[in-house]
Amino acid sequence: MRIPLIALLLQGIPEQTAIVTLAFVIAGIPLKWNRVLLIGIFLAFCAYVIRLFPILFGIHTILLLFVLFIILSWFTKGDIGLSFIASSASILGLVIFEFSCMSLFMLIFGFTPENLFNDLVIRIVVGEPHVFLLYISAFLLNRLYLTRVA
Repeated sequence: MRIPLIALLLQGIPEQTAIVTLAFVIAGIPLKWNRVLLIGIFLAFCAYVIRLFPILFGIHTILLLFVLFIILSWFTKGDIGLSFIASSASILGLVIFEFSCMSLFMLIFGFTPENLFNDLVIRIVVGEPHVFLLYISAFLLNRLYLTRVA
């Protein structure tokens, strides 16, 4: 499924940056925002390119999980277990928050899946709350981790 460029900029990059932020916090990697943003942009463009190919919906998520895992392994100096947990947990957080938000918005406003896929504005607006929840989760976990260490 092809992603319109505006959706990539307004939804894809913030979403992937939130995933990277959460993964970094879980892996205990210091949050250096220029690095987090660059990786988020890289993952968003990976998603864009992957979705150009005729593959089943959802496969792009598995491929992005693998790319994030490789990036985290590099930043954690090869701690494969921690990288796997952090990348999997951040993607799982995305799936849970996205499913919850989409279901809630469809229930409250009467959207159908077709509305979400066919109306770009609705898709972008409805896609922002789960991104916000990913950031909040990352910041709360980071805060918890920092107070536990101090």
